[in-house]
Amino acid sequence: MYIKQISVFMENKRGELKRVTDALKTGNVNILTASIADTKDFGIWLIITDDNENAKKVLRSNGFLISSDDLIGIEVAHEPGALSDALAVLDNNGIDIEYLYSYEKTDGSAYILFRVHDTEKTISILNKCGVKLIDKSLF
Repeated sequence: MYIKQISVFMENKRGELKRVTDALKTGNVNILTASIADTKDFGIWLIITDDNENAKKVLRSNGFLISSDDLIGIEVAHEPGALSDALAVLDNNGIDIEYLYSYEKTDGSAYILFRVHDTEKTISILNKCGVKLIDKSLF
């Protein structure tokens, strides 16, 4: 049920993101979804690819500092309140979300990808409450 995410640490300077995408292109890695967090001096590019193992190899060989994390993915209806209802399950069970991002689908639903401190406990709670979990194969 985990979705593997790669975090790419890079300097916050012109052309750096292009350099990362060039490396992934050379490695024939397709980016499925991404998000960037930045500060004045550096950025962290959060990506999920079609081949994370190859992506990590390519990025490391091009000198990028990376890490990998497990995310949880859920599917919610693409309508007002659907995300709030899903997040209420976590809030009611004392689960804090470190960060999240979404992936809009064309069928009237959306994938919400998020990181928590205790993934196993969170997955157990979501299963008990009937929240639809997803895995990378659904992208």
